[in-house]
Amino acid sequence: MSETMQAAVWHGQQDVRVETVPVPPTPQPGWVKIKVDWCGICGSDLHEFVAGPIFIPMDAPHPLTGKQGSVILGHEFTGTVVAVGEGVTNVKEGDFVAPDACQHCGECVTCRDGRYNVCEKLAFTGLHNDGAFAKYVNIPAELCYVLPEGVSPEAGALIEPLATGFKAVREAGSILGETVVIIGAGTIGLGTLMAAKAAGAGKTIVLEMSTARTEKAKECGADIVLNPKDCDAIAEIKTLTNGSGADVSFECVGNKFTGPLAVDVLRNAGRAVIVGIFEEPSSFNFFSLSGTDKRVIGTLAYTLKDFQGVSALLANGQLKAEPMITGRIELEDIVEKGFVELINNKDENIKIIVRP
Repeated sequence: MSETMQAAVWHGQQDVRVETVPVPPTPQPGWVKIKVDWCGICGSDLHEFVAGPIFIPMDAPHPLTGKQGSVILGHEFTGTVVAVGEGVTNVKEGDFVAPDACQHCGECVTCRDGRYNVCEKLAFTGLHNDGAFAKYVNIPAELCYVLPEGVSPEAGALIEPLATGFKAVREAGSILGETVVIIGAGTIGLGTLMAAKAAGAGKTIVLEMSTARTEKAKECGADIVLNPKDCDAIAEIKTLTNGSGADVSFECVGNKFTGPLAVDVLRNAGRAVIVGIFEEPSSFNFFSLSGTDKRVIGTLAYTLKDFQGVSALLANGQLKAEPMITGRIELEDIVEKGFVELINNKDENIKIIVRP
């Protein structure tokens, strides 16, 4: 009789169930089995719960994984390697890892260019293949990042979202001494803020409406926090920059109004980096680009290089994970104390982590 475990399975909008599923089999060649320690609830998990399917393949099997329909969620995790498939040399049984979630083909033009985060057949663990809201998960061994000394299992579970902000800052190019606007102070926004400060931003301005998140932004080093409900954010930013606008902006919300706002807060020839996941399109006047030399840069996820950078900054204290953890829950409570809590008390919560 095959072994079983509890897992949080997505079945549809507002329909995530903690149910009994088989434990993953012995890993195939090149793969490993991980016993999960902690797994964070990501904004994309919440998007799937509230408005899905967004990423989860429903109409046809995923081209890389073959997965279709219901899936075990969860991709921001730490855990111990408990079995390795044939040919695995980069990790061994007993290694404590924080895995990258970007399962990829290794053959397309972007994979060959080292940008496997935008693989043509990209599959995210926990969205296009079974994930880590379960006791065990199987993933490709090449995605494993062995945690260095000094990074706790809880902090390690935040390397994945922090790496998203870290890469966003990398995509902006040098921001040394520049004025940076970060729109949104959720997990990704706060990670982007800390990465921007570590990269030498001259002044950091955060736009955030929640009081609790405003306090977190200050705790994470924001120089100025503006509430767009209480002021004309664009006018305030111009006042703070001698009438010109910011050098760089990072959109970390994924809202049809904050997308265009990321361009509007910039000076001429500034860069807007779009990090958020959008559920609906924005209305946008492209003359705001062609008339100003402003540039818009898209960024998705990260690569292992970003995991390495994030862990170095966590170890030396320039990035802090603990202030972002606002809840620790058990797997059986993931719907009520996880998803529902994040929807009903969005302002009070940043990151809720789950112990399967």
